[in-house]
Amino acid sequence: MRIRPADLADLPRCQDIERAAGECFRLVGMSAIADDEPLGLDELAPYQRSGLAWVAVDDLPVAYLIAEPVDGALHIEQVSVHPDRARRGIGRRLIEHAAAHAGGTGFAALTLTTFTDVAWNAPYYARCGFEPIPDAELTPGLRKIRDQEAAHGLDRWPRICMRRHLTAEQQIRSAGVN
Repeated sequence: MRIRPADLADLPRCQDIERAAGECFRLVGMSAIADDEPLGLDELAPYQRSGLAWVAVDDLPVAYLIAEPVDGALHIEQVSVHPDRARRGIGRRLIEHAAAHAGGTGFAALTLTTFTDVAWNAPYYARCGFEPIPDAELTPGLRKIRDQEAAHGLDRWPRICMRRHLTAEQQIRSAGVN
């Protein structure tokens, strides 16, 4: 399994991965999440063009992560692993790759938003080193993301912003990572 920058040709496969991964939400009573369509190709392409979209590849992409700069941190917009490949550390490897990229390009942290009560969301990210960000400490960019999520109906279930600070050692070790 290798991680590489996403190509434009990978983006439809990323949509398929997200649809498949979303099916798990049906098992926890969140069918609306499973039914939600992934980002469109026109929405995914800017991540790819900016170099902030990565895929984990076997023969084909089996997982992907997209990110964007938000208020001095690299914000993970989406990370999805095809359920046929889940629970093998692929998502964590993508997160570590994003952390290496973030540290190597001057970001001091990773951020993300997630569901608090879904085992493969906030509890998983906590095991990956993310910590909850109190609402009073949300940056303007994170507040805007949360407002967009609420407008999209995601606040039907408890959500949280989380941050993972990158250590100086991570930033030094990751210099030069693409």
